[in-house]
Amino acid sequence: MKATGIVRRIDDLGRVVIPKEIRRTLRIRDGDPLEIFTEKDGEVIFKKYSPIGELSDFASHICDSLHRSTDAVAAVCDRDAVIAVSGGGRRELLEKPVSEELERLMESRRVYRRESGAPALPVVGGEGPWSVAVAAPVLSEGDLMGCVLFAQLKDSRPASEVEYKLAETAAGFLGRQMES
Repeated sequence: MKATGIVRRIDDLGRVVIPKEIRRTLRIRDGDPLEIFTEKDGEVIFKKYSPIGELSDFASHICDSLHRSTDAVAAVCDRDAVIAVSGGGRRELLEKPVSEELERLMESRRVYRRESGAPALPVVGGEGPWSVAVAAPVLSEGDLMGCVLFAQLKDSRPASEVEYKLAETAAGFLGRQMES
């Protein structure tokens, strides 16, 4: 655990303000759920809660199925990081923070398919060979939870209609799983 040197008081309603710099660094947004842990020595730990992360084994199986059906790199992301990958790129993608471009794409809540000649959108932040071919948002009860995507090397051909429909279907299925 890393000390920040920031001290906050609890108000009369039991609230604590998490400083803006920390929220920005950890990508904590208004309305994000936080899981609370306690330690025997009096520590209280807040951790970002990822509902889709609870389904990481399930997401891995979905990625495996998508990869077997298309022979393309398939991934599932929550709003912050890649949580499952199949078909390659595991080392460069798994558990890495999503790029700002992918984050904006998810927030648009529309299925995206890269067209021929369109600029490549990186899957993860920083330099890497993987770009988004198709991305379908995972919505649960109207809330954005993440996305299902097909990744490709930056100079690859555009994704097919099959990959588009499969990503859309898998995202819808994951969203419904989180509702139940």
